[in-house]
Amino acid sequence: MSVPVFEEFEPAADCGCPGCARQRRDLALGLPVRSGGHPAAHGARRALVLVTAAGVALGGGGAAVATALPPPSVPFTPADLAEPADASARAVHPEADTPQGGRGPLHGAPGPGGRPAPNSTPTTSQVSTGTLRKSTRAEIINRAKLWVTAQVPYSMEKYWSDGYRQDCSGYISMAWNLRSNEWTGSLDRFADRVDRTELQPGDILLFHNPANPTRGSHLTIFGGWTDYTHTSYVAYEQTKPRTRKQATPMAYWENSNRYVAYRYKGVVGAGATGGTGGGATSTATPYPGTAMFGPGADNAYVTQLGRLLLDRGGKKYYSRGPGPQWGEADRRATQAFQLAQGWKGKEADGLPGPETWKLLVTGKGRNIGGSSGSSGSSSNATGFPGRGSFRPGQSNAYVEKLGKQLVKRGFGKHYLSGPGPRWTEADRRNVEAFQRAQGWRGAAADGYPGPETWRRLFR
Repeated sequence: MSVPVFEEFEPAADCGCPGCARQRRDLALGLPVRSGGHPAAHGARRALVLVTAAGVALGGGGAAVATALPPPSVPFTPADLAEPADASARAVHPEADTPQGGRGPLHGAPGPGGRPAPNSTPTTSQVSTGTLRKSTRAEIINRAKLWVTAQVPYSMEKYWSDGYRQDCSGYISMAWNLRSNEWTGSLDRFADRVDRTELQPGDILLFHNPANPTRGSHLTIFGGWTDYTHTSYVAYEQTKPRTRKQATPMAYWENSNRYVAYRYKGVVGAGATGGTGGGATSTATPYPGTAMFGPGADNAYVTQLGRLLLDRGGKKYYSRGPGPQWGEADRRATQAFQLAQGWKGKEADGLPGPETWKLLVTGKGRNIGGSSGSSGSSSNATGFPGRGSFRPGQSNAYVEKLGKQLVKRGFGKHYLSGPGPRWTEADRRNVEAFQRAQGWRGAAADGYPGPETWRRLFR
């Protein structure tokens, strides 16, 4: 029997006929999971091999193989290539591998008795604050810095000495101190979604492409805003060729509008939930430790300190900034604030300790120059409560008091209702109008009230 000869034909890449579409589908399903293929394809390929082998053993031809496979019950759609979205779908495809590397217990991490740790990856229903390791924001950032300092090379197959995979999702698993190596398709189960305006150090920006996780999926750790415009931030990320920390446009260089902000469910400390409690003290950032300040320090807490000092009368010490890198201006402004409290000697050395930080973030104590903060000796009903009271998501009596005074002074045109206790864009725009009426421009008219705005508004 002669073997038929077939002539090969290479169609155009964009040919839309059913045959070519089916061929492109088959090629996609033929990819291994690590390269972007769908895990369901592995079972289909295995069945095809078995049926083919059976046909050869029985002496059957190509027709026998074709009839051995049942026709698909539903037409193919692009969604068939997507990653399963829920727990039930994951149960159908319980593969341990992902397009970003193995998902499971920490690689080589020692467990009891020096043995490898058991698979402690929680299921979807188990991921709650009660099953997660707790971490402060400072601890998350400090862990992120470990890989930056070590210059960990990027790899989706290799694991660092701490047991975490050396890719972007392994990096976040490490920074959040998770018990397992996760990937972009699962990290959201360990976090709560937040608005970008509520981002705080230790939160992440995540883009997951379910149709093809190897095409663009990425995530970064938010380390703090670079300046008052909130158009760029300090990003900690694991990318080629190695871990890096750098100023990055919000939210990323590519696919910016597709990145989603998330907050680790296990984060502890004030401001952890990004809630809407009242007053500045409800969202006061906990003291990050002495290591965050002083010569050589370069982090978001230095920037926050500088802004707090500006609000308390320290503007004359800064010729520019403040920024994330510690400088003499930060030391002098801090010392001036400490001296304003009546402190001497080591208590006024220009390095913020827990008590200095507490007074700054809560708006208490005396301002630089001698005036009192919100609870100083000469406190009154119109004392400036601190910038922390006027931020997206805040709801307190100071916001409502500000709004009523703006209306009284003729700067309430942006209110459609209210004003009320919750900070809104209408509040910001009305404050901006008042600031511009003072002749201020740029950062001085950003719509967020500082001590001078507050003083002029209520005088």
